[in-house]
Amino acid sequence: MISLNVLQRASRTVASTRFAGAISRSSPSTLTARFMSDDGHSDFSPKRKVVKDDDEAQKMIREHVTKNHIMLYMKGNPSMPMCGFSATVIKILKDEGADFSSVNVLDYPAIREGVKQYSEWPTIPQLYVDGEFIGGCDIITGMHESGELEELLKVEKKEE
Repeated sequence: MISLNVLQRASRTVASTRFAGAISRSSPSTLTARFMSDDGHSDFSPKRKVVKDDDEAQKMIREHVTKNHIMLYMKGNPSMPMCGFSATVIKILKDEGADFSSVNVLDYPAIREGVKQYSEWPTIPQLYVDGEFIGGCDIITGMHESGELEELLKVEKKEE
């Protein structure tokens, strides 16, 4: 255990030390600190496919939209959308009970630009159902409010 005073002095004098964010108070006068190292095993690092060029991006997008019944290109992921428009579409899809796949375009700049070319639609998020581009947030919201999205997803579900 490291006393609070020692830890405070050390943090002032050693500015380059990184804490894991896991400093827990075990008693009012002591702190427990864990230090992170930069030499962790590569098995624990995130794995992402590298998209080399526009042709590869278009091929990946075509595969995504044809192999997934409902495909959403969004900023962030369903559990943590990174923009309000993506969050709105996620909420709508969840309200509809849709089972969907998604790609976080913030992780893949080539996909982010490629999907705009693929659909000839300038904004993200973009929703596809059985390979067909449906629209962005405004269109999905309007379809949801009118009941048209429910009908589209019901019809598509019955055909599976």
